[in-house]
Amino acid sequence: MKTILEVQNLCKNYEDTKVLNNINFKVDEGEFIAIMGQSGSGKSTLLYSISGMDRPTKGNVLLSGKDISNLEDEKMAEVRLNKMGFIFQNSHLLKNLSIRDNIVLPGFKSAKLLRDEINQHADKLMEKTGITSVATHDIKKVSGGQLQRAAICRALVNQPDILFGDEPTGSLNSSTTKEVMDIINAINREGTTVMIVTHDVKVATRAGRVIFLLDGNIHDELLLGKYNEDENKSSSREKRLFEWLEKQGF
Repeated sequence: MKTILEVQNLCKNYEDTKVLNNINFKVDEGEFIAIMGQSGSGKSTLLYSISGMDRPTKGNVLLSGKDISNLEDEKMAEVRLNKMGFIFQNSHLLKNLSIRDNIVLPGFKSAKLLRDEINQHADKLMEKTGITSVATHDIKKVSGGQLQRAAICRALVNQPDILFGDEPTGSLNSSTTKEVMDIINAINREGTTVMIVTHDVKVATRAGRVIFLLDGNIHDELLLGKYNEDENKSSSREKRLFEWLEKQGF
């Protein structure tokens, strides 16, 4: 398997407070990683430090073999725009744009494709995620689930190498969470690498590997393998994860 992301001796301090301590791990192309841990363990800080939204105090982050940890802000912004996709707990869609315009905007900014190609790709993404009917709607006139689906489309419009999520289902009810995670799993099966921070055990069971952080350190990892839609196997995954998390003191 080809390594798409490698984190080497990553540290992050805020003044005298150590948040991340010598974090080391690799992510293979096409993996689905969930990061778990108690509040304050450094989960979101790790995600932001990896993706360049925050800068590590020490250490290196390699994306497809290239060290991105010391890139200038403008170059790092280009990497995020073209190589990474992001889904947050709240959709962060622009209020003055329609659903469709929010989705195509990163594509227009990137200019990797012609505008017609970007529009066609956006249409396919909206069809795949079931939001074609609300494409022209104002973001205030759609449901939370539809907003999060639009956020997924926006994150994928530039065909990123890796998709990051910070509690992407944190503001959704259980049925909408399942729908959103079904979409993310489908994206992963098509080859996109996924890494999400979550406190939700049901969400974490969708990952192939779970990394548990404790006080800024990787405390343990659990290999679950590829997610299977079969209900009995899913229940078995959930049981394994619950038992493992109990050992971590979660």
